[in-house]
Amino acid sequence: MSDRPKKPFLYVVVCAAGIAGDVGKLITAAQEQHWDVGVVATPQALGFIDRTAVETRTGYPIRSAWRRPGDPRPLPPADAIAVAPATFNTINKWAAGISDTLALGILCEAYGSGIPTAALPCLNAAQAAHPAYRESLHRLREMGVLIGSHEPHRPAPDSGAPHFDWEEALTLLAPEVGGLS
Repeated sequence: MSDRPKKPFLYVVVCAAGIAGDVGKLITAAQEQHWDVGVVATPQALGFIDRTAVETRTGYPIRSAWRRPGDPRPLPPADAIAVAPATFNTINKWAAGISDTLALGILCEAYGSGIPTAALPCLNAAQAAHPAYRESLHRLREMGVLIGSHEPHRPAPDSGAPHFDWEEALTLLAPEVGGLS
C-alpha cells in the first residue's frame, strides 16, 4: 500500500470537433493541478486526436468502446468529468438520456452517480440557434452540469480555429472537488 495520497481522477470526454486535437492542453493543465487523467472519446472524435500522444501523456488507453464482460476496467473510477469539446450532437443526446456510445453512457450515468461534471460547448452559431440546444443546456444545468462560457462561432471554413479556454473546465470543477489547483 502506498503512503502517497491518491490523486483525484478526471475523465476528459472528447467529442468530434476541429479543436479536439488540442485536448492535450486540458490534460496538461489538469496534471499540473494534481489530477490523474483518462480520456474517453466519442467514436468520431478518434479521428481528431493523436491517440499515441494522448495515451503517452495520460498513461492510460483512450476509451471509446464498451468493454466485454470480465475485461478489466482500463480506467479508475472518475472523481469528476470534463466534456471538452462538447458538441451539439453530444449535448443534445446527453440531455435526452441517449446512451448510444460509451462516452454518452458514462455521461448519463454520472448524473445518477453524483459525479461533478463540466461541459465546454463547441459549436457554431447556426447550431446554437436551434431550440433543442437551448432546451438541452437548460436540462443539463438542472441536472447540475456546469456549463462553460464558450461562445458559438460562425460556420465559416476559412475563419480558423475559434479560441477555446480548455482550463475553464478545471475552474468550473474546482469548487465541486475541494478546490484543487
